[in-house]
Amino acid sequence: MEDKAEWSARTLAAQALGRIDEKTRAIVPPLHVATTFIRDPDNLYRSGNIYGRADNETVREGEAIVAALEGAPSALLFGSGMSAAIALFLGLGPGAHVVAPKVMYWSLRNWLVNEAPAHGVAVDLADADDLNAIAAAIKPGRTKLIWLETPSNPLWGVSDIAGAARLAHGVGAKLAVDSTCATPVFTKPLALGADVVMHSATKYLNGHSDVLAGALAFASDDSLAARIRQIRAAHGMILGPFEAYLLIRGMRTLDLRVRAAAASAFELAQRLSNHSAVSAVLYPGLPHHPNHEIARRQMVGGFGGMLSVRVRDGEAAAIATAARVRLWKRATSLGGVEALIEHRASVEGPTSPCPPDLLRLSAGIEDVEDLWRDLDQALRP
Repeated sequence: MEDKAEWSARTLAAQALGRIDEKTRAIVPPLHVATTFIRDPDNLYRSGNIYGRADNETVREGEAIVAALEGAPSALLFGSGMSAAIALFLGLGPGAHVVAPKVMYWSLRNWLVNEAPAHGVAVDLADADDLNAIAAAIKPGRTKLIWLETPSNPLWGVSDIAGAARLAHGVGAKLAVDSTCATPVFTKPLALGADVVMHSATKYLNGHSDVLAGALAFASDDSLAARIRQIRAAHGMILGPFEAYLLIRGMRTLDLRVRAAAASAFELAQRLSNHSAVSAVLYPGLPHHPNHEIARRQMVGGFGGMLSVRVRDGEAAAIATAARVRLWKRATSLGGVEALIEHRASVEGPTSPCPPDLLRLSAGIEDVEDLWRDLDQALRP
């Protein structure tokens, strides 16, 4: 595609950056599966490809699309969202201190609490919806990273990215944002001052519940980005070429899918707010959300496809509601084309900050009236 700078991220993703395979003239990027590559006669690798663990053209094409979506000079793909995040924390080095949210993706929270100290990384958890709480958790001279997840899973709190960036940079630290649920469609953390954006690409970027992948996009190609690239290769945190191919295919419809899911989530949130069986709806797009104004400022064009509801009659009623759905699928994960429902406290266990009466909903791209009728009948025993 000529003059890529004039095209929107939506257009670049839809055309997979517009690259045409010169040999076949195909408009779909080819799948490269080679694991090893020929040396030049003088023993050099002028192609830039040495070995498949670090070098794969399909993966590079996927990275270029992620970078374009985030307005980043570079991006890296990983074998999962967890491996992407862990590579970042390992890249900080022993002795680093991290401020992270109390409410965040549960598996990563567990890793930070239970595994990060073994790697010399100290972690303090704070209320990331409150800049004062983040500031209080910072240890000047030691804090190397503030980690945000916004909106935060599964309570859908909203953190002030620009404000947190000022706090981080004021003490010489970096700000990283897990923007999995906001997606590049609605939020551009780098433009708000973040240094790194992370995605569990398994979710919205792929969008079809058939790929495990993670991504990091960087505001600059600095020493931290270089170190993370080394860690990815050394630890084998790679994404396979076939998975990268499927991810590229998924990102081509990202904008359409995300906007459709967000429109349904907003409609459902409004209706569920008036449902007799629901005591609360957690969704940044609702005016009564405590950080709705921050969400409006940094989520441009929509508030995402995720919401949670608290069932008025408690935990047993919430579990029973999930058991009665017919269209929604009782399954973990989020961001696919199909609508999912899950009782999160059952998954996260007794130390979860998730209320036992809460159901997490990932709106799909189905007809919103069908989604509503199914929820309504499930909430009415």
